[in-house]
Amino acid sequence: MDLQLTDEQSLLRDTTRDLLSRSYDPESRNKVIGSDLGWSREVWSQLADTGILGLGFDPDEAGQIEIMVVLTEAGRRLAPEPILHAALAPGALIAERGTDTQKEQLDDVAAGQRLLAFAHLEPGHRKPTTTVTTQAVRQGDSWTLTGRKNPVLAGDCADALVVSAALPDGGTGLFLVDANAVTRHPFRTFDGQRGAQIDLDGAPADALGEAIDASGAISGAIVRIQSALCAEAVGAMEEALRLTTDYLKTRKQFGVTLNNFQTLTQRAADIYVSLEMARSMSLYAAMSIADGNLDPLIASRAKVQIGRSGRHIAQESIQMHGGIGVTAEYPVSHYAARLTAIEHTLGTSGDHVHNLIDHLGDYDLARL
Repeated sequence: MDLQLTDEQSLLRDTTRDLLSRSYDPESRNKVIGSDLGWSREVWSQLADTGILGLGFDPDEAGQIEIMVVLTEAGRRLAPEPILHAALAPGALIAERGTDTQKEQLDDVAAGQRLLAFAHLEPGHRKPTTTVTTQAVRQGDSWTLTGRKNPVLAGDCADALVVSAALPDGGTGLFLVDANAVTRHPFRTFDGQRGAQIDLDGAPADALGEAIDASGAISGAIVRIQSALCAEAVGAMEEALRLTTDYLKTRKQFGVTLNNFQTLTQRAADIYVSLEMARSMSLYAAMSIADGNLDPLIASRAKVQIGRSGRHIAQESIQMHGGIGVTAEYPVSHYAARLTAIEHTLGTSGDHVHNLIDHLGDYDLARL
């Protein structure tokens, strides 16, 4: 099996890395996430010019491996731009199920001129599900939606929403809703990202494609989002490890640098093992999707390892930095915060362990 990136994928990685490295250092990022928007329109425009905001809309041109490459670099720089939640994830749903007219807006999304959000999760959702309480009501040839979606990442700035809602005849459908037709309650997450609670009270909506059960498409979208988040986490882990090893090489105690203490170097080696395990599972999840296998159980396996590795690396990075590791001015605390947020998005590692346990009966067991 060839696990190497193609020349095109390597170029995409290097281009994304250069763009985000020029745009962000710890000081400039802290300034941007403290702004009202929480991310940079200028960087967003540069991402669009590079073609990043349209990845995956045409599977013949780019797919999950390319998305993995880009999100890994976004995680490495902790880029606050909602690449996944305001463009790639909801855009892929429109590309998959939308009518020709609905797909036309994807040109504006890829150009960075139109922002989307996937409004699916509802209060009480601890782990991925396709069952929702938001109701869709048909009124002649049109639809209205009533319910509450929370959290909706990038919902604070979206121009249009892809909303899941229960259909009158059963199943869960997908609808396009103008963001001006809903009530938004924006909020800032503890890791500096942005989101909103979306209240729909008879909001006019257009069925995304046909008004039929879209549970399969929703499940597939969740799997793709989980894979992308795993890739972002790997990038954050890589940089947290780099910061920690560099600190051990320069910080002195008792007249010698910390990397002379065997216990600390052994702990750093353990971090590296956790990183490589996470990297392998992220690649496994992305390659499975690229092969057309959007298996929620594979996503759960990846999410379990990413969560465990992320927690280990975040905790050890802060511990080995000492007091400076928890300050807002130093970047390692921000990597820990982002890894914690990813762990709690679309189910924690504990939730996914239970999901895997629930499906143990699906497999033949070897008996000695």
